[in-house]
Amino acid sequence: MKREDVTDLAGSTAVGALVAFVLLALTVTGHNGAPLFGDQDLLDWSVAHRPSAAVAVARAVTYTGTGFIPYLLVVLAGLLAGRTVRRRALAAAAAVACLAAGQAVRYGVMSLAARPRPETQDWVTHASGWSFPSGHTTTAAITAGLLALAIWGRASRGRGAFVAVVLAWGVLVGLTRVYLGVHWFSDVLGGWLFALCWLSLCVYVAARLAPRTHAAPAEPASTPTS
Repeated sequence: MKREDVTDLAGSTAVGALVAFVLLALTVTGHNGAPLFGDQDLLDWSVAHRPSAAVAVARAVTYTGTGFIPYLLVVLAGLLAGRTVRRRALAAAAAVACLAAGQAVRYGVMSLAARPRPETQDWVTHASGWSFPSGHTTTAAITAGLLALAIWGRASRGRGAFVAVVLAWGVLVGLTRVYLGVHWFSDVLGGWLFALCWLSLCVYVAARLAPRTHAAPAEPASTPTS
């Protein structure tokens, strides 16, 4: 894609996701943090369907959405995206900055929304802080997006399968937060929307700052000699 096409698509996506996120955030705060439509039903279903094996798998998946693992994955994304040692280092640093800044902004939004989590009696894992938007969900979604973009731009064969696996992981981390009882589904939806907005903004900025590549001028045609 041309740089102008990338910036147009990323900018439009960022604006659309931002509008959707703001509307959801206003709805959450307008209800004083109470569960929205479907939130309680999904939590009740999760509580009623918790065999020990499924809980163990959910805990393992949710663990990958925080701590050092997302940072290792975004560094990998940067290394895949670059074509030279210098560009790989720059891409890895930019990916880490994108994730870290996104986490910081999300934390600020979470503090402003100050939405309580579900009742602790339904928890089967540890959690702390406010509920909206979900931190694990946001972190995993930004990480999955960065890695998916790097794979798509780098690989030729089988990239669709790799991208699908990465994106599925990002979605599953969010769903485990509801299954384990520590978030409402609307918290997870908010995390996905926030991540989409933030990732699109990062792509927009990166595309704008990227140096332009100019095609080499064509050599003049040689004049036949008689």
